[in-house]
Amino acid sequence: MGAIHVTVTLRNLRTGDVYESLFLVDTGATDCMAPGSELRASGFPENGRTTYELADGKVQEFSYTVAGIEFMGEMTGGRVIFGPDGTEPILGVTPLDSVGITVDPANRTLRRLPAIPLK
Repeated sequence: MGAIHVTVTLRNLRTGDVYESLFLVDTGATDCMAPGSELRASGFPENGRTTYELADGKVQEFSYTVAGIEFMGEMTGGRVIFGPDGTEPILGVTPLDSVGITVDPANRTLRRLPAIPLK
């Protein structure tokens, strides 16, 4: 399957500051990630730290912020990891699921579900 990218706006829920970029849709990732230096420069605070397992199996601790996550005319909230500088921004599966958007692998697109599953 080819890569899917979508424009995402992260919003600091306290100040309204924003960070906007093209994010890679990664259904293997739970949370979002963006370059830490860019998040800090955009005014996002570090709200905590947590440990993640990376795609190569390594375990690493990262700082995160809690932000509004806007894409495709939808808004949700969630954790955004302060990633290494130069990292490609990643949109994880949690924000996708929370607004009812799924990946259509046959067409390499994002598709809105008719309803968000609540079961």
